Amino acid sequence: MQHRSLLFLGICGLAWAQDLSVPSSWREPTNSRSYSDRVSIAQNAIDVMTGQLNSANAQFNGLGWWQSGNVWSVMANQDNITGTTTNQAAVVNGLNTGWSLFANYDQYHTTTMLCGGRRPHTTLTERMGIPICCSMPSIQIRCPGCLENSQVTAAQASSGSTSVKSFSLESTCNGATMAGGVFWRPTSDDQGINSITTGLGSYLAEATGDGQYSSAATAAASWINSHNLNSGDIVLDTVNANDCSTSPSSWLFTYNTGKFIEGLSVLADVTGDSTWTTLLVNVLAAATHTSAWQGDDGVITEGVSTTTDNDSVGFKAVLIRGLHEAFSRSASNTDLRSLVESYIDVQYNALLELAANGSTYSSSWTGPPQAFTSWGQLAALDVLTSAIDVNN
Repeated sequence: MQHRSLLFLGICGLAWAQDLSVPSSWREPTNSRSYSDRVSIAQNAIDVMTGQLNSANAQFNGLGWWQSGNVWSVMANQDNITGTTTNQAAVVNGLNTGWSLFANYDQYHTTTMLCGGRRPHTTLTERMGIPICCSMPSIQIRCPGCLENSQVTAAQASSGSTSVKSFSLESTCNGATMAGGVFWRPTSDDQGINSITTGLGSYLAEATGDGQYSSAATAAASWINSHNLNSGDIVLDTVNANDCSTSPSSWLFTYNTGKFIEGLSVLADVTGDSTWTTLLVNVLAAATHTSAWQGDDGVITEGVSTTTDNDSVGFKAVLIRGLHEAFSRSASNTDLRSLVESYIDVQYNALLELAANGSTYSSSWTGPPQAFTSWGQLAALDVLTSAIDVNN
């Protein structure tokens, strides 16, 4: 576990040699397909996916609940990138159904959903006419409550206790305060603080202009930087708030780093603080060059499950979405944008040339093609939609 103060980052981070180069070993890091072709390829894949929709519960056959939420997100992104309303009605109806069935669009009662995490809560869905958390009068109180009850405050860290948990808290772990961490589940006995829940708040801050959310997002980002980055700037998974034990160092999942990249991109915009831009560049460079989830050719190999679904199949799509968000918000950093474009194109070309069966895609991006699976299709969607924009 690595601890680096944000003060040190702010002073010295810009001097670090961030590797934003495109490795020569990467497989096809360019794209020659026209804009219209890219739009059609992505929308055709979405149409195949929506054919699996169970409209009664807003889920897609063969997918889990959070994976279904990711389908709605990429459909909203598709419309936003292309400036169309092709998917709007389906997304609005699906999300309204989901929220009517489960509070906060959450079947599993996690802090992530309560505070605006994996569910498709962003301003993209707000533009479609779906109010996000805290712009909905019926749940305005619940959003502040999720921060007050699930995010460890400085006072709680100092006292070693919180009224919503039945166990004592460690004030510090490895010399760094536990303030800013967000509990995975709001149940009184759950002790886990993890990166996916802690990487919350930036979008809420941007959408509402409410300082409590930017403060919460800043505290959460500081916690990840202090507790859950390894020596290679890859985001780790979980810290136990009761005893400082951690998840195995080998638990390096694309979605943790992807969500952190996405959150940092927004946080840098909201706060105007270059500390977060510097950290974003460091983590993004690490994510695109690591051997933790890709081969020398750059093609992501995580989440290959061709016969049964599991959560890891969809993780890599979350990384691609985070990289696309960083691309969208980094107009002045041409090296970063070139790296992200090339990285997404590597995945795009692998999908179309190695893993495609018509408009359906295997969860193994290195191939071979296979018959349709909903989880393989889900994993491909963010690549296909993001490629529209990064090559535009």
